[in-house]
Amino acid sequence: MIQSYISRFLSTSISSLKKITPEKLKTKPKSASSQQWLSRQLSDPYVEKAKTMQLRCRSAFKLIEIDDRYKILSPGDIVVDCGAAPGSWTQVAVKRVNADGKMEGDPKGKVVAIDKQHVYPIEGAKIFGNMDFTAPSSQQALLEHLQGEQVHAVISDMAPKASGVRDLDNENMVKLCYSALRFAVQITRTEGVLLMKMWQCGETKQLESDMSRFYDNVRLVKPKSSRADSTEIFLLGRGFKGLERK
Repeated sequence: MIQSYISRFLSTSISSLKKITPEKLKTKPKSASSQQWLSRQLSDPYVEKAKTMQLRCRSAFKLIEIDDRYKILSPGDIVVDCGAAPGSWTQVAVKRVNADGKMEGDPKGKVVAIDKQHVYPIEGAKIFGNMDFTAPSSQQALLEHLQGEQVHAVISDMAPKASGVRDLDNENMVKLCYSALRFAVQITRTEGVLLMKMWQCGETKQLESDMSRFYDNVRLVKPKSSRADSTEIFLLGRGFKGLERK
């Protein structure tokens, strides 16, 4: 069975291993680190730009940069956005694939978003809020909504809640990526795309190698809007090879 093969292959790999408002920024910092964070937010041009463009978070510009460079989203595409809260990637995806139908004359796409947190409605997107993407029941709900349609792109900005223990946090991040990869290879059409956030760590190369089993072109991407002092990178897989279905 395809499902069991994917699970065995990727499980082996694993084992080898809000929007900022002015009112919030006026809050008295609790520590030196929080003061640094607030100062960085105040001086970050992407924070103000996101507000001006009515985007829910600065992270929107990461997807915008990647799509501008690699052309992974087009009008008419079907997209699944994993770890969508607060919704900035979903906002970008809706516009790029014309899921809101506002680009007259272009085909209308579809965006399905999911997150453990509540996500406020976004015109043109179907949102599954308060649902853990990694839970089988959540993935089944996504499959039922898609009704057999294969998607053009799976995008993931998922990240685990930080524990403060680097090795544990990295391990949990890797698990989220493999969960997205397992799901993506089941629902993506041939030549489709997978984009996932990852933290640079000792398992990055293995994950990149495993993605290469399913995608013709896999690369690490660091958009300019990703802070220079962050270990955050993005794994981009293009040209999904498809699965042999028996």
